[in-house]
Amino acid sequence: MTIQGWIQIGVFFLVILALTRPLGVYLYRVFEGEQKPLPRLMGPLERFLFRLCGVDAKKEQTWVEYTVSLLVFSAIGLLVTYAIQRLQHLFPLNPQKLGPVEPVLAWNTASSFTTNTNWQAYAGESTMSYFTQMAGLAWHNFVSAAAGIGVALAVARGLTRKATGAGGGPADSLRGGAAVRALEDRTLEDRTLGSFWVDLIRGTIYVLLPLALVFALVLVSQGVIQNFAPYQEVTTLEGAKQVIAMGPVASQEAIKELGTNGGGFFNANSAHPFENPTPLSNFIEMLLIFALGGGLTYTFGRMARNQRQGWALFAAMSLLFFIGVSTAYWAESHGNPALRGLGSSQPLGNLEGKETRFGVVNSALFATVTTDASCGAVNSMHDSFTPLGGLVPLVNVQLGEVIFGGVGAGLYGILVFVVLTVFIAGLMVGRTPEYLGKKIEAKEMKLAMLYVLIFPLIILGFSAWAAVKGSALASLNNAGPHGLSEILYAYTSGGGNNGSAFAGLNANTPWWNLSLGVSMLVGRFLMIVPIMGIAGSMVGKKTVAAGAGTFPTDGALFVGLLVAVIVIVGALTFFPALSLGPVVEHFLAAQGQVF
Repeated sequence: MTIQGWIQIGVFFLVILALTRPLGVYLYRVFEGEQKPLPRLMGPLERFLFRLCGVDAKKEQTWVEYTVSLLVFSAIGLLVTYAIQRLQHLFPLNPQKLGPVEPVLAWNTASSFTTNTNWQAYAGESTMSYFTQMAGLAWHNFVSAAAGIGVALAVARGLTRKATGAGGGPADSLRGGAAVRALEDRTLEDRTLGSFWVDLIRGTIYVLLPLALVFALVLVSQGVIQNFAPYQEVTTLEGAKQVIAMGPVASQEAIKELGTNGGGFFNANSAHPFENPTPLSNFIEMLLIFALGGGLTYTFGRMARNQRQGWALFAAMSLLFFIGVSTAYWAESHGNPALRGLGSSQPLGNLEGKETRFGVVNSALFATVTTDASCGAVNSMHDSFTPLGGLVPLVNVQLGEVIFGGVGAGLYGILVFVVLTVFIAGLMVGRTPEYLGKKIEAKEMKLAMLYVLIFPLIILGFSAWAAVKGSALASLNNAGPHGLSEILYAYTSGGGNNGSAFAGLNANTPWWNLSLGVSMLVGRFLMIVPIMGIAGSMVGKKTVAAGAGTFPTDGALFVGLLVAVIVIVGALTFFPALSLGPVVEHFLAAQGQVF
């Protein structure tokens, strides 16, 4: 561990901190402001898309309507992406004359990209045509990220909007049936959370498209390729023939990081020099992964009309980030414990599975960032990390996708833990818990616990099943605790919609494609339903004035309690499984036992 390494980590965080406010203000203007940004440029496009899609921008939806719209849109997108893969040999932009993707792999990939997971059980450059990469996969990189932003905003509206339907208001000045109808309209409005279609379109055209365009050009300037050229055959220095893959990489690279998707054009992902050629491109890609997740915390503060509420969420996320990156950096910089036991010197740390142009610090930082944000992009192979270094990415996802998190998912994920934290604080003082002036009652707690329990059920249930199933075990490259870590990581990544892998598992088999596809769909959509239910329950509640017994949720004490609740829930849920995997592997490796 060096001062230079810590400076790189510190500079990265300071840039994220500097971007949080301007991005948060911009997002607030896009989704909640009366005057949208760039009205002359984006306004006509927005109105055209609203007319084309038959969307009334003024008509909002209840939580049920919003959720159903999301589910229907996602189901259609999944089917279309599946069809594109199965029929890719019939479409243009297929320079390698690739045939149709196998059915179970096409199902897994369609499920993966629909859920913003972008798990890849295939080598992109030898499996997917240019058309499939763009029309199927990159399309989902935009719309799945925009859908996540929409859900986060809907949840934020549920918590921050104040009810106006009862007592006072314009209905009081009317008489008879007119008054009743006006009150009913106002009451319905109090139960709405925005429009999924409006949020989807605005998130795409105001946020994701322009930023992706700008940063695609920035990445091209660093050497990331962007073309439709046929693959190039070259002669190596040894006289052998090698095929060099080409393709529209920069455009997909920008949105994969910005939308916390993670699916790479190449099998090696961001370790490939055509995706991530320089230390500057590596830094930019990490910034893109965290940028919108950080900005949404500021947006939430604006929506709550109390900016300290947003900074409290940012502070909790930041504290968890520093704990993770410090542990990973320490573990990787101290080298492989198995080699230390043999007396081998490792002055540069554990470089196995890492690109030397990035080194230990930027590999550990990237691994922490990508699993904090549920992105899935990798610039090193997590399977080659030390046991404790590999533990960090695993735990990051298992904490519930809350450390900045996937675009939108980080905000609504941490808000569930906020509800739990406020409830626990209320129990401590014997007072009905409140958040932003709204009481947290039994219904919200049941939905919050359902959200929390679905996650370990997916991960531990499928992991236990795979650990005793012969066809699943046949895909492992390692035995013992490391093999268990590979299984646990696969379902953690799938259920947490992360998409990264330990890279020591052959996942392109019927069992893994089908089971991981199910875990990704459940981890995305079944967990969205209860959090939307919480938003729908909270949106119509009256706010009450803060009193002497109100627990403040915008200070350091709350931040500390929130972090403790997140860690304790994760530890109680996953610690036994982690103890049998990376933890025991660390102690065995120190004795020279390698699996």
